[in-house]
Amino acid sequence: MTPPTPAAGEPVRARLAYLIPICLVATLGGLLFGYDTGVISGAIEPLTARFQLSDFMKGWTSGCVLLGCATGVLVVGPLSDRFGRRPAMMLAALMFLASSVGTALPPDIGTFIVFRFLAGVAIGIASISTPMYIAEIAPAHLRGRMVAVNQIAIVGGIAATAFVNYLIARAKGDPALPEVQTWLIETGWRWMFAMGIGPSVLFGVLLLAIPESPRWLVEQDRSAEAEGTLTRVAGGAFAQRELAAIRESLAGQRGTWGEVFSRSLRALLIGIALAVLQQVTGINVFLYFGATIFKGLSASTGVDAGLLQQIIINGSSALATVVAIATVDIWGRRPLMILGATGMGLSLLAMGLMAQSMPQPAAGSQWMLFFIILYVVAFGLSVGPVTWVILSEIFPTAVRGRALGLATFFLWMADYVVTQTFPLLDAKDSWFVQQFHHAFPFYVYAFFCVLLVLLVWRRVPETKGRTLEQIAQAWRRRQGEL
Repeated sequence: MTPPTPAAGEPVRARLAYLIPICLVATLGGLLFGYDTGVISGAIEPLTARFQLSDFMKGWTSGCVLLGCATGVLVVGPLSDRFGRRPAMMLAALMFLASSVGTALPPDIGTFIVFRFLAGVAIGIASISTPMYIAEIAPAHLRGRMVAVNQIAIVGGIAATAFVNYLIARAKGDPALPEVQTWLIETGWRWMFAMGIGPSVLFGVLLLAIPESPRWLVEQDRSAEAEGTLTRVAGGAFAQRELAAIRESLAGQRGTWGEVFSRSLRALLIGIALAVLQQVTGINVFLYFGATIFKGLSASTGVDAGLLQQIIINGSSALATVVAIATVDIWGRRPLMILGATGMGLSLLAMGLMAQSMPQPAAGSQWMLFFIILYVVAFGLSVGPVTWVILSEIFPTAVRGRALGLATFFLWMADYVVTQTFPLLDAKDSWFVQQFHHAFPFYVYAFFCVLLVLLVWRRVPETKGRTLEQIAQAWRRRQGEL
């Protein structure tokens, strides 16, 4: 007998023993996302020596992954809307596996770049399919925390690269020794990429054991399967209520690009703006160029630059993201975003003022280190994980894959622009350095933090505790007001 549909305000008691393992399997995509993003940092110098790379080829070898990411996010939207969220994650797992093998065993740099680009496609697919899947299976009161766990997985993947690269670089002894350098150039860097093979296989195998997104199943007229999954998530009454809301939300939706640019236009524009601002506020400058920034701090702090980078970028971000997971469904998305972006902006402004007033990099290193930590913590508390939470929530089910893919495409392109422009803005002989003493990039990123605060304050609605269907209905009402 079908259980009665409960009142809308009836509390939901999620069955965490079922829900948490499912979400953790999905976040393996985030772990591989982080690992494949960061692994190049330890391998690029041996690669450069092994294949005699020019400065241009060195930059292209590092940066081609970002163009792969942009390609992946455009592919995954229609793919996940047509075939499902789980097949999209499975495709990412296969690409992670192929790229790990291919980048570990390339006969020449051209082959390496092809497989590195493929790794970028996998990262792009995982960056969308994982948070989208979690958002669609988790109850509203847990959705923010569950999606934010994916950010911990990404940070954990990056941390793993620092740890793995460090161990491999020292596996044969002191890297300064000529014979160890020779081993790194010929063989060591290959192991850095090969270490991604195991997690890729594990991700693909475990995906076979998790269910498809119930919202996608309803869209495909497979309501019985969706009801079974939702019942296991939080009981029969919850399943009945969710199914009714999903059917109502999907009524009249076709899931086409035309619908993305008509019914969902306002949400799309805000999503793109959030995605771009997450990147142009500067976080990946500290991720990609951290070794250069921290090298100047090592002399006065007495800490090895590589270890300093690992502690700050990975440790601080991970701890802050844990706080975000604990608070995103309590405080809400908007307060965290506004608080975090404000902290980031103030930290960047302080870094800029210090860099401009102190021409010698080592001068005042302890204070510069303090503001870098403050910036990374503010990002990990808010803009890092919460942006992904919001992007996974604000689009209607029928077009969520396409809309999220388009927004994330702009995110990766913004990442690429920041990566390419920072060396130009920070070059020793540039006009910017002559006038601002390495401070100009910090001022630029602080300005974008101000824009992010204004966007969230004026345009981004609070989604805490609301179902995906309630959020979609609110956006449709807003769209009608335009």
